[in-house]
Amino acid sequence: MESKTYTTYMSSPLGVLRISGTDLGITEVRFCEEEASYTEQTSEMPACISDCVQQLEEYFAGKRHNFDLMLAPAGTTFQKQVWQELQGIPHGKTTSYLAVSRAVSGEKAIRAVGAANGRNPICIVVPCHRVIGSDGSLTGYAGGLWRKEWLLRHEGSLRTAAQTFLF
Repeated sequence: MESKTYTTYMSSPLGVLRISGTDLGITEVRFCEEEASYTEQTSEMPACISDCVQQLEEYFAGKRHNFDLMLAPAGTTFQKQVWQELQGIPHGKTTSYLAVSRAVSGEKAIRAVGAANGRNPICIVVPCHRVIGSDGSLTGYAGGLWRKEWLLRHEGSLRTAAQTFLF
């Protein structure tokens, strides 16, 4: 029997986020590029969704560095392994696609890791934005590179041009 999916929306400094989940946990946190259809919002919510909204608000306010949520993303076994690995990247740190590939598969499955990263249905909470190119370049982010850059600056992973010249 399939669980009922609940949806809500929240405003963030990066635009509207759609948050969905079931009684099993959060299934989606995505940026809404089009005008959010608040009519999709369900009136009753499991605790995991209200907890997610609260924790995201704390994150954007700079008061939360780690998320403590029940997650229930849909994906392949490999994708779930990659997403689990992403959750181990500390706030304020970044890693490369190659490092994630080595941790998950023990070999150079960089493209598969990149594809799994791009299909992450729970952005920010599962921090796919913390994965960058081996040369330090910001590559690929389903929410747009400007959001990836904002998130990394918010977490202190990127220096501004002024900071770069100061140190």
